[in-house]
Amino acid sequence: MDQLRLYIANKNYSSWSFRPWIAMEACGIPFEEVLTPFDFPAGNPRFREFSPTGRVPVLHHGKLRIWESLSIIEYVAELFPQAGLWPQDRGDRAVARSISMEMLSGFRALRNACPMNIRRPKGRIELPDGVMDDVARIETIWRTRRAASGGPYLFGTFSAADAMFAPVVNRLDVYDVAQSVDTLAYMTAMKTHPAWRKWEAASRAEPWIVPEDEA
Repeated sequence: MDQLRLYIANKNYSSWSFRPWIAMEACGIPFEEVLTPFDFPAGNPRFREFSPTGRVPVLHHGKLRIWESLSIIEYVAELFPQAGLWPQDRGDRAVARSISMEMLSGFRALRNACPMNIRRPKGRIELPDGVMDDVARIETIWRTRRAASGGPYLFGTFSAADAMFAPVVNRLDVYDVAQSVDTLAYMTAMKTHPAWRKWEAASRAEPWIVPEDEA
């Protein structure tokens, strides 16, 4: 099999890169990481050299190019069915995909006001309307899924759904907007996962600062 090569941007800021990276790392899927930092506002012209959209992440597999976080996760889940990226139960898989798509298309108030920033010292900022509504919905998803599965992750063991929400865990943590004990317990499970810690250590070692993502 041709080697999987995942193109990502700054680990400190790139929430979209974080999702497929932690999914593959946590589930033991071998891949080569290629990091190209954000050198310009909203991207880097060099992304066009390897990405059809000029954005990251992008997965190269031989001559095949796959972009968008969830599409990458779906592709590697088919390549490595034994890795358990999606829950075994058909109903759980459907729900996992539903909440992953909700993450992909929603929660814009939170995402716009609170950029992912692993290195950011914990502290609150003034939040615009809609952010706490997003937080409440996210907490409901997490609480409902962990109650149904028994935790510690959304579907018991770590899955693609957890990977899709990983950047939100950082946002609720560093902007200090988590509301419930159950939410904090889930965030602790995520932040102590070896894959999370590996990403975090690399983030903190990065030299780059992107002013637009320093809320």
